[in-house]
Amino acid sequence: MNTVPNTKQEIKTGPIMAALLVAGFVGLFSETALNIALGDLGRIFNVNATTIGWLATGYFLTLGILVPVTGILMQKLTTRQMFLTSILLSLIGTILAAAAPLFSVLLVARIIQAAGLAINLPLTQNVIFTIFPPNKRGAAMGVMGLVMLAGPALGPTLAGLILDTLSWHWIFWVTVPFLLFSLIFGFKYLPNVNEIRKISIDVLSVILSTIGFGGIVYGVSVSGEVGWTSPIVLGTIIIGLAALIIFSIRQTKMEHPMLNLKAFHSPLFVLGVIMSFITFFNMLSMLVVLPMYMQMALVITAFTTGLILLPGSLLNCLLAPTIGRLFDKYGPKAVITPGTLLVAIGYGLYSQFGTDTVLWTIVVTHIVMMLGIGAVLASVQTNTLNSLPKQYYPDGIAITQTVQQVAGAVGIAVMVSILSAKQNSYVAAIANEPTHAAASGSALVFKISLLLAVMNVVLSLFIKKPKL
Repeated sequence: MNTVPNTKQEIKTGPIMAALLVAGFVGLFSETALNIALGDLGRIFNVNATTIGWLATGYFLTLGILVPVTGILMQKLTTRQMFLTSILLSLIGTILAAAAPLFSVLLVARIIQAAGLAINLPLTQNVIFTIFPPNKRGAAMGVMGLVMLAGPALGPTLAGLILDTLSWHWIFWVTVPFLLFSLIFGFKYLPNVNEIRKISIDVLSVILSTIGFGGIVYGVSVSGEVGWTSPIVLGTIIIGLAALIIFSIRQTKMEHPMLNLKAFHSPLFVLGVIMSFITFFNMLSMLVVLPMYMQMALVITAFTTGLILLPGSLLNCLLAPTIGRLFDKYGPKAVITPGTLLVAIGYGLYSQFGTDTVLWTIVVTHIVMMLGIGAVLASVQTNTLNSLPKQYYPDGIAITQTVQQVAGAVGIAVMVSILSAKQNSYVAAIANEPTHAAASGSALVFKISLLLAVMNVVLSLFIKKPKL
């Protein structure tokens, strides 16, 4: 086993975090920013809604496929090699997207962008857990939580502003200077902090992982267009699950597995993974369904929708480091349980919204919701990974990040399908009133999310601080 030596004095945590988190913000911003422009892009490139949707689906699919592979790459390549690969992929993808003359070029560019983010997210967590001692990880992960929330949440707002004043190309061009900043800072300050191991990549494991996670993400992503009973949807999900079972069995029998599933021997890790799945399932579907509710049931513009959601997102950004410090000082349960309660209260209020809901109540409810998610998101991840021995960090990070991406893709597909089904049944059985139908569908989605949020409240009662 070969390690690259570093002294504590050489590691400048501020510039390192800046390089990693700015790149992560750009990737997560790009994940949702383009969604608001999909209608316009469909007309510009003369493609149908299903085809243009691949700009979002392809992004999720790439993350679902590549994130599990980063667990083993982080053990084979140095920190700097991983970082530079991530940034260069993000830069190439972004510039290619901004200049794309054809839909096919834009789609390829989105996949390259997603590949950069798929490396960045696990790498950032691994660096945090390596350069920060356990008593300071909460604050560091709190800042990362800020980025993970701010990127997707601010994406539609900023993109709406850009589309109102400039062309869609600028959704990409505006992020290039930030990626160049990350490249320069990372090149100058980021040391090699991980352990390099002489292990070979098992090709069959990579194939099984790709089919498994890719099949599930693809199946749920296209379900909204072709229906859950479609042979394509059922077939890809079943094949994906079968591949994952074979993949898991293979990992337990290998001397050097691609993904070490021994992390699941820790009850706290399992608890954290379940809570992360519920949190990301609810959060990413909420970031899609809530704007749909406001635009269809309340008939307000996309840009106004973004402005309504902005206070909650900004307040969460401001408080994220404080939440992290509270985690370090008082322990996980003192932060996570109140956070899950706030999320449950938020969904309880969302589920009561109708066609006559006043906008200030949405602003207040969203603030409550985002404060809760901010308290839960980073704190659960920190506690989950703290429960593992250091040698399992790359595997634990790869597992949790994969679970989060799959949960997000599944959450969006399931909740949007439920919303659409409820809308259609309302129109067929009650009245052809689109605004009331949208409100009815949204209320059902938020009631389901409320049940899941209550499950997280109960699970949080079993959270405890690992013995480090």
